Amino acid sequence: MTIFHSLILGIIEGLTEFLPISSTAHLIIASAWLKIPTTEFLKTFTISIQLGAILAVVILYWKKIWSSWNLIFKIGTAFVVTSIIGLALYRIVKNYLLEDMPLIAGALIIGGLAIILLEKYYSKKTNGENKPEISATDLHAITYKQAAAIGACQSLAMVPGVSRSAATILGGLGLGISRKNIVEFSFLLAIPTMAAATGLDLYESRGLLSGLSGQDIKVWLVGFVTAFVTAIIGIKFFIKFIQKNDFAPFGWYRLVLGALVISWLWLA
Repeated sequence: MTIFHSLILGIIEGLTEFLPISSTAHLIIASAWLKIPTTEFLKTFTISIQLGAILAVVILYWKKIWSSWNLIFKIGTAFVVTSIIGLALYRIVKNYLLEDMPLIAGALIIGGLAIILLEKYYSKKTNGENKPEISATDLHAITYKQAAAIGACQSLAMVPGVSRSAATILGGLGLGISRKNIVEFSFLLAIPTMAAATGLDLYESRGLLSGLSGQDIKVWLVGFVTAFVTAIIGIKFFIKFIQKNDFAPFGWYRLVLGALVISWLWLA
């Protein structure tokens, strides 16, 4: 794996992590198309550079994070539910599902259809009155019961191609939470979730980490920094986008990408 590969994957991680299009799917697809050898280092790299994206959220939202202990406890509630399910399925996902391209393509397509259909339902339910605004967000409107349900939805993102952001956003919309509330709650929930997932993977890969070369460390640092910078860009873009649009375009994007992956697999 080269620094060029690290740069490309870092850009992809940062730009896609908080959009409902699955950063994991994009990283796996890009790695395959770039013909990067599938190694334990690559698996750990794609998970651990999420730390850059986490840092971006912390810097952009640190005031909101500490605005209320009640909000922190609600995020904690969602995180605990995700953790219980995640710990039970961690080894299965990492060992058997991460390289399953047909599964990724299917998850992209199913997720895309879910976004499009739920947006149509959500729009009819609100009669177009609930505009996709992000300003003046009142996250305290989310209940503990809703937070727990969002945490359960988030656990679906362990399947490559589902998307953590898509799972939480769709779950939130299905629970009747406004777009502006669920988007920011999804951002904040990403901090403990991604930090825990990365920490667990680093612990499981501690033998590999002890044998890293100076080149491996450089490759990781490039990916980390790139993911951090592009995540800030991705978050700001997402916020501006939903001020005037719904999530349906991301659903159509997922359908196209899923179809491209299937075509690529069929022609390979």
